[in-house]
Amino acid sequence: MRQKRRLFGFVSVAVVGIFLLAACGNTGQENTAVLPQVPAAEQNEDIAELRANVSQVAGNLPTDFTISIYQGAGLQAGDEVLFSELLADGKPVVLNFWAGLCPPCRVEMPDLQAVSDAYQGQVLLFGLDVGPFTGLGSNEDGRKLLNELAITYPAGTTADPNVVREYGILGMPTTYFITPDGEIHDTWTGLLTEEKLSELVEDLLAASNS
Repeated sequence: MRQKRRLFGFVSVAVVGIFLLAACGNTGQENTAVLPQVPAAEQNEDIAELRANVSQVAGNLPTDFTISIYQGAGLQAGDEVLFSELLADGKPVVLNFWAGLCPPCRVEMPDLQAVSDAYQGQVLLFGLDVGPFTGLGSNEDGRKLLNELAITYPAGTTADPNVVREYGILGMPTTYFITPDGEIHDTWTGLLTEEKLSELVEDLLAASNS
């Protein structure tokens, strides 16, 4: 489901609980592991806290965070890098939130690999494993899935439990399309096909070069 938005203009939810696998009917959204809703009062408290404490990286991104690298991005496994450092490379970034035990994440990974290969040097596609914060697998489950599917595009995880909330992740997988200056151009919640992802990447490239 395509969602054009500013990070501080929508309500996020707490990320505690078990994900549910949901079908999406005729909305255009593919299979998604969806987070349960929490009471509006708790949502408002979360938003107030975010607005009071947020430190923007660039553009309209929320707070920066540290990534522990699994593979790729010109780094060794176990290296740590700030997300803002990935943006500093000057390429548009496709940031995919996934987990090792998320069924739709598994399904879309080969298509993400194909698009990463096709746009190598033009766009950085990065997979961020947030399984430990969603009940959808450990970091070891994430690494095993990458190996099982022979995925080679850059991937890693974070130890920051606030990232899922701050990026407003309501379902898995969720993918952000970010320009080199840190503007969130688009987001997509749910499984992406190679065709649809290529379309969104072309749109991101056009926006980044305009």
